[in-house]
Amino acid sequence: MRRLPIYFLIDVSESMIGEPIMAVEEGMAKIIQALKTDPYAIETAWISVIVFAGQAKTLVPLQEIINFYPPRFPIGGGTSLSKGLGHLMYEMRKNQVKTTPEQKGDWKPIVFLLTDGTPTDDTTAAISEWKNNWQRTANMVAISIGDGANLHVLQQLTENVLTFKNSSPQAYKTFFKWITDSIKTNTERLDSNHAGFEINLQKDNDALSKIDLSKPLKEEFGQDTNYVVLQGKCQHTQRPYLMKYRRALEEAAISGLDLHTLYYRLVGAYQVDHTYEELSEKNAAPVKINTDELIGSPTCPCCGNQVAFAMCSCGKLHCMGDQEVCTCPWCGVEGRYGNSGGGFDVQRAQG
Repeated sequence: MRRLPIYFLIDVSESMIGEPIMAVEEGMAKIIQALKTDPYAIETAWISVIVFAGQAKTLVPLQEIINFYPPRFPIGGGTSLSKGLGHLMYEMRKNQVKTTPEQKGDWKPIVFLLTDGTPTDDTTAAISEWKNNWQRTANMVAISIGDGANLHVLQQLTENVLTFKNSSPQAYKTFFKWITDSIKTNTERLDSNHAGFEINLQKDNDALSKIDLSKPLKEEFGQDTNYVVLQGKCQHTQRPYLMKYRRALEEAAISGLDLHTLYYRLVGAYQVDHTYEELSEKNAAPVKINTDELIGSPTCPCCGNQVAFAMCSCGKLHCMGDQEVCTCPWCGVEGRYGNSGGGFDVQRAQG
């Protein structure tokens, strides 16, 4: 039986932590559960999951649906789309079954690229390689989760660029049902020798829309401005955690002018494990933000300390309780902490 390889290339950068990555985990489980009941998908579809942040890795190697077990998704620092694409192309080359006189090769692979941010690296070489070697021999659907992705970059990869409005749990359910239905439809069409990928958006699907690529799209690179993520470490468990802030605008009247002030409001604090360092960019340039631009301070998600936002003289953040003297879990220095009395600069994670 000929295979239909389906690759999920998923952005797991720091801005995805919390509700977005939990929704992706749940959605992937629902997709596989539904496909295991579809006779066409069971016979032809093989699934692989690749994740990327500052680095990329194969989370689930290409395998039959019947053997697929939905994974837990890690989080990493940075959004290196070039490394994600490079790893995807490596896996596609490695797994490809070509047509020979003795056998028919794979059907044209389908790639679902999901990203919520702007690349933090130069994607020129990776996009060029994709265009030269894979654009005609694979079907890619690039999906912006929210409105923060760089659509200019995505349109260079494929004509199928969609925006997903991740506004509610129901929107996520609708989105992953659309992916499931798309896979089912395209596996059924294989029997009729239709190998092209077909996008079918229902009129009542408000969560998903196709981008009009005839209009000029803005090109952006660098730090994600939609979120600020800060890295801390727990004093007691030595485990790292991330504090996530979402961009917001506040109306402000200055000298009679109606202006808007940019700030970031706390979303939450979340534990991460050793895979965070594994998937993070190792030589990222430091970027700072002043605490006056941040609203809200969480408790420690690892041990429950009331303060998760204490800064040592080494410049790193950690949690603290009500003790007078604290030991920094990053550098081991003991010190007394007090209120700064004003804003100070802290180093942002890569986003």
